[in-house]
Amino acid sequence: MRRLPSALLLLLPPLLLLPSPAAPAVPAAPARPGFPARGSRGPGGSPGRRLAPGAGQPGGAGASGFCKSRPLDLVFIIDSSRSVRPLEFTKVKTFVSRVIDTLDIGPADTRVAVVNYASTVNIEFHLQTHLDKQSLQRAVGRITPLSTGTMSGLAIQTAMEKAFTVEAGARAPGSHIPKVAIIVTDGRPQDRVNEVAARARAAGIELYAVGVDRADRESLRMMASEPLDEHVFYVETYGVIEKLSSRFQETFCAADPCMLGTHGCQHVCISDGNGRHHCECSQGYSLNADKKTCSAIDKCALNTHGCEHICVNDRADSYHCECHEGYALKEDRKACAAQDQCASGTHGCQHICVNDRAGSHHCECYEGYSLNQDNKTCSVRDKCALGSHGCQHICVSDGAASYHCDCHTGFTLNEDKKTCSAIQEARSLISTKDACGCEATLAFQNKAVSYLQRLNTKNILSGSLSA
Repeated sequence: MRRLPSALLLLLPPLLLLPSPAAPAVPAAPARPGFPARGSRGPGGSPGRRLAPGAGQPGGAGASGFCKSRPLDLVFIIDSSRSVRPLEFTKVKTFVSRVIDTLDIGPADTRVAVVNYASTVNIEFHLQTHLDKQSLQRAVGRITPLSTGTMSGLAIQTAMEKAFTVEAGARAPGSHIPKVAIIVTDGRPQDRVNEVAARARAAGIELYAVGVDRADRESLRMMASEPLDEHVFYVETYGVIEKLSSRFQETFCAADPCMLGTHGCQHVCISDGNGRHHCECSQGYSLNADKKTCSAIDKCALNTHGCEHICVNDRADSYHCECHEGYALKEDRKACAAQDQCASGTHGCQHICVNDRAGSHHCECYEGYSLNQDNKTCSVRDKCALGSHGCQHICVSDGAASYHCDCHTGFTLNEDKKTCSAIQEARSLISTKDACGCEATLAFQNKAVSYLQRLNTKNILSGSLSA
């Protein structure tokens, strides 16, 4: 907690703090520990809420001018007995609304309830009823005074037993969200307020006492938490009570270096609460030994490399660009251009390269071959289809890489297993004449030679036509 700056006393002469034997003056005091700060995350931090005039003076929580309210479970306990005139009660509601306006309201931030009391006690709304600032302030504006009597002790007991419960919207003890009550009164309690207030403080409720005009100052001290000079307030009239809102804004302020911009982090500031923080780095960077600055560890991960296709890290703070298959790096060593791999001879096809589109191709094989699983090399599928078998008449395929030759009808395969000779015509050359005679033998030879010449010519022509 922080004491009221002297500048505020100069601005508000009627506004007084009850003196404490241990504190004759109101010097600045350091912030009380135990209230976790709501952090922020962002490069360089970002400004938080600017304090109201008078709250940012030297020594106050807002000396730098910026802060964010701590999350609280806050219950206002307001006196609406007959001694509080209608216009004065309106001033009390204005004070409550102005304090709410300085807070960060929400399910994870501050939650607010109001207990209205006189001789009876009424919980106007619970901590879980209104979780946004606008609906809270409208609900405060609808509160009406009750009746005679000032049962301050009963009001504190009701707040402790019914308002500060998990069922009513208070956070569980494990959440470490402070429970705070601000009691506003202008009279003397008509019940044993000191005993009830002691039980409330023992239950972990921090009590602030605000006295107006005829309020009994000793009763204010009995109700409030220690130290009294930070928890007891007194104003001469309701006309200035609303000015106390700036003091409570300062009291509930959690200075956040990330929001103030004083963290010194090069990249990201993370608030850890209670004014503490640590620095982190953006993706692709690592935190240096000074725990504030950052160094690049992966240029490619930063997405600032400019490579059109592929960025490849070479070492810390170094990289180069590459292109997808079918593309080549341009002169700028970043952009890529489609290339004709078939024309460049880099396709790897064993037989035929076929361009599909810019930067793309596929391989094919010659007739009689089939493409292997690598989609580049080829294997023989039909030796006969290749035309290199050498058969004079007919090539017969025996499998993927085997064949044999055959001859047309009336021909027989020669010993070379490729060429063919006529069977019937050769036999018809055998004469019934006496082949033993010289003349007969000579005539037979001449006739056979002549016939074989004609036959050979015929076979050559037939082979050419077949090919």
